[in-house]
Amino acid sequence: MSALPLPPWFLESELGRRPPGECLFHVIPAPLERSVSYGSGTAGGPGAILEASQQLELFDGEGQPATLGIFTQAPLDCGGDPQIVLREIAATVSRLISLEKVPVILGGEHTVSLGAFLALAERGRPAGIVQFDAHADLRDRYQDDPLSHACVMRRAHELGLPIFQIGVRSLSPEEHAWRREAGIGRLDAARLARDGLPRPLLPEDFPQDIYISVDVDVLDPAVMPATGTPEPGGLTWYPLMEALESATSGRRVLGFDVVELAPLPGLHAPDYTAARLVYNLMGFVARKGQSR
Repeated sequence: MSALPLPPWFLESELGRRPPGECLFHVIPAPLERSVSYGSGTAGGPGAILEASQQLELFDGEGQPATLGIFTQAPLDCGGDPQIVLREIAATVSRLISLEKVPVILGGEHTVSLGAFLALAERGRPAGIVQFDAHADLRDRYQDDPLSHACVMRRAHELGLPIFQIGVRSLSPEEHAWRREAGIGRLDAARLARDGLPRPLLPEDFPQDIYISVDVDVLDPAVMPATGTPEPGGLTWYPLMEALESATSGRRVLGFDVVELAPLPGLHAPDYTAARLVYNLMGFVARKGQSR
């Protein structure tokens, strides 16, 4: 049996390929799908984002973040022991941060973010997680699985990483009580709809170094139907862009991920939306003028 062809690099149609040392952004496709609990298809998410990125313009409305270089590594083999997959992601993220690069993980289910969180916890310097998500993902176990996508933020908290959640609108009674007890910062979707975006977005005492984790279901299903657990009442495009830009303001973004895209056959708009989200976030990071 012949191997499946590799997907193109992110924006390869416009950029071609550059050596990794010349690129600020390093894309890590992680097509993990092992604990999805409703709709399936997250294994196809990274490839769909990479394919859709070929249709992006280099100009994102304010600049051309691609000029800083975008390297795309081969997709990770996510078919084995999830602990091994997560350790591979952690090692890659650690190496890239040490080289002052920006790792960009494309999921796959949200569990892949835990690999980056492990790298942050082992770094030895304060770093916080800004989570954009419809769900709290704070369960201790889900379907008897501590590595479920529904548990990823609980694992992050156990690693000692501060968390601020944006856009949550679905959580269990246990998660609701536990996040209050744990002091998890939050700006839920209902409050955003009622009061708008606060200034500043993040608490003053939140770490200056941050990692951004975006589950595409933070968007309303009318904007993003291609996800396994859609939830009504989500953010629309421009409020999400405003929140992402505000989150990056005055802080150093160590890396980010975009996860939980489950492509729908015959409907390419969500794939393109996710690719545009990735590129816009690159732009917010690039325009901060942060010293890496």
